Amino acid sequence: MIDPHRLLAFCTLSVLLSAIPGPSVLFVIGRALAHGRRTALASVLGNALGGYALVIAVALGIGTLVETSVIVFHTIKLAGAAYLVYLGVKAVRASWKNRAAAASIPAAASSGRGSIRAGFVVGVTNPKSVVFLTAVLPQFVDQKAGHVSAQMLVLGLAGALLALISDGLWGLTASAARTWFGRSPRRMSLLGGSGGLAMIGLGASVAVAGRAD
Repeated sequence: MIDPHRLLAFCTLSVLLSAIPGPSVLFVIGRALAHGRRTALASVLGNALGGYALVIAVALGIGTLVETSVIVFHTIKLAGAAYLVYLGVKAVRASWKNRAAAASIPAAASSGRGSIRAGFVVGVTNPKSVVFLTAVLPQFVDQKAGHVSAQMLVLGLAGALLALISDGLWGLTASAARTWFGRSPRRMSLLGGSGGLAMIGLGASVAVAGRAD
C-alpha cells in the first residue's frame, strides 16, 4: 500500500516539473505547429507511454544500467536525437511540398498510430528521464511497506497521467495557434516549417547535451 502523503508529494513534484517547458513539451509544440491538433495529441499519448516504459525499466532495475553506463546512455541519447531531427526534416519537407495548400497536413504524418509511435520513440529514448526517475522515484517509495517495484509502477503511472494532461494542454494551445494561422496558406506553410525546425533544433540540443556524472 502506497503512503498517500508520498503519493501526493510525488504528484506535486510531477506537476511542477511538467509545468516547466522541457524536451517533451517542445516536441509536442513542434508537432502541433507542424501537423495540427490530432497529431499533437496522439504524440502526447505516445510520449506518455514511452515515459511509462522508462518507469517500468527503472522498477525492474534497468534504469541503473543506463545511469551508470556512459556507452548505453549516449547510444540512447543519440538515437533519440536522430529521430527528432528525422521528424523535423519530414515536417519541413512537408511544408515545402504543401506551400500552396491551405492545410499542410500529410496523411501519413497525421495518422493516429504513426503519431503515437513517434511519441513513444521520443519518450522512451529520453535518457535524462531514466536518470531522473532512477534518482528520484525510489525516494518516494516506502521500503518498509514492501513491494517496491509495484510502488514505483503506481507512482510512475500517476506521474505519467499528470504529464499526459500537462503536455496535452500545451498541444491544444499550440494547435489553436496553428488554426488561427491557418487562415493564410502562406502563414500555414511557414508555421509548419517552423515546427519542423523546432524539432530539428531540439534534436541537435539533445545530441550535444552533456551528461552529469
